[in-house]
Amino acid sequence: MLNRGCMSRNGLPMRRRALLGGAALVAGIALLPGCATPSSGSRVDFAAAVQRLLERSTRNAFDSLTAPDGFWTSAVARVDMPTLFGKSDSLFKGILAAPAFREKLQRRLNRFAEDAARKAAPVVAEAVRSLSVPDAYGVLRSGEPTAATTVLRAAMGPSLVNAMIPELDRVMRAANDPVLTQALSVLAGVNIGDAAQALALETDNAIWYEVGAQEARIRENPAATGDALLIAALSA
Repeated sequence: MLNRGCMSRNGLPMRRRALLGGAALVAGIALLPGCATPSSGSRVDFAAAVQRLLERSTRNAFDSLTAPDGFWTSAVARVDMPTLFGKSDSLFKGILAAPAFREKLQRRLNRFAEDAARKAAPVVAEAVRSLSVPDAYGVLRSGEPTAATTVLRAAMGPSLVNAMIPELDRVMRAANDPVLTQALSVLAGVNIGDAAQALALETDNAIWYEVGAQEARIRENPAATGDALLIAALSA
């Protein structure tokens, strides 16, 4: 079984939910220890550093996720079975209750997610370029390993999901996949459009898990980036 967590700075596992963050974290960043405004003599451009951190985190995440089986083999971003198909085989009878079939279906969905991620990548890149962070210093020094990811996700809202739905609808129809067709055939009133929307929601979560994991990795060892700005901005 894959380990769905990554390691935090203190060596404890950081589970998927820690990679999501939320509005509470965004609102509370300035209240966390170490978030005082830097002295006027500081020469570090913290806003630029947040942008650089997100550029690297998102680029690394999409490079990983769009590789063959990128979602399936990720420690944090394997796409879960959408609720549409039931989180548990106990909810269904027949083919959707068979573990072997469910694994085949989940693998297919993770591959479709790769196409969605290719569509999502430029949308996220543009959001990073236009992102405004009022307290960049607080984001960098908040102690939260995914603070920048949280801010970006909050700023993007549902735009990533909305960008992926039509792409998933297109690729799923074009694939005419027999496993997906079998799965939909036992769900009354459910079509590919419904499946595309359900998968977009799961893929959105998975993408942010991976971006957060990449951010945490950079924060853990900024020197590995060779980026002088990130090294200076993330130094304790």
